[in-house]
Amino acid sequence: MAPPALSACAEAVRKHDNDRFLTALFAPSSVREDLFALYAFNHEVAKTREVVTEPTLGQIRLQWWRESIEGAFEGQPRRHEVVEPLANAITRHGLDRTQFDLLIDGREADLDDEAPADMECLINYAQVTGAPPVRLACQILGARDPASMEAARLVGTAWALTGILRATPFLARGHRSRLPLTLMTEHRVTEPALFDGKPEPGLARVAEAVADMARSLLQQARTLRAQVPKQALPALLPAILADHYLNRMEKAGYDLLSPVLLRPTVGRPLAVGWAATIGRW
Repeated sequence: MAPPALSACAEAVRKHDNDRFLTALFAPSSVREDLFALYAFNHEVAKTREVVTEPTLGQIRLQWWRESIEGAFEGQPRRHEVVEPLANAITRHGLDRTQFDLLIDGREADLDDEAPADMECLINYAQVTGAPPVRLACQILGARDPASMEAARLVGTAWALTGILRATPFLARGHRSRLPLTLMTEHRVTEPALFDGKPEPGLARVAEAVADMARSLLQQARTLRAQVPKQALPALLPAILADHYLNRMEKAGYDLLSPVLLRPTVGRPLAVGWAATIGRW
């Protein structure tokens, strides 16, 4: 028998954000489509810089999403394959409007191709783009307590930092970077060399510093495990995936341009599946 067809949101997440698609499979079936709608929305907003040719068009696109979220909260969602199911999720779970606004506002930084000045700027960017989807996922799963919200903030920020490291080769091909300029200067790494695909050896040290920050945030989040209810697990499983990708980077000597890091591994779904089985993130 053919497998059941996926919804438009589920298919979009499977194709464009497979890591989150994988984590959502471990959520109760009653809320899985709500998570897919949330993650599809996150992808739509996150891809803004990649689908526009100039910042003004990006601002227009983000404003469209602001208005779409406003309409969803007012009970008048636009007819759109992501907006309508997302509006249903918002109504069903009483989701926090602030998190949606924070995420959209955070994505405005993508329209500026200048790299973050320092680690603090990078962390702030990672937090506003990475924490809201995890916090909203926790709310969909019925985990709204302070410990869950704080764990979501830490895991979401660490996941975003991990994603920034993984995206370095892609960004470099477009003459962009999200690596802190102070670290780049400290380790004598220049953006032109990075953009040419021939970075100086110090790039590994820059990557290691960002990876260490991501690991520190994950460690902080895990000190809260005893306080976080079990139902939050699917939202926090990106912590396991962050471990997976950071460990691969470490084994590659933090060479972010290494072809080894682009190869798929069986370890990713196995790690998530085992973590979900034993209830650990």
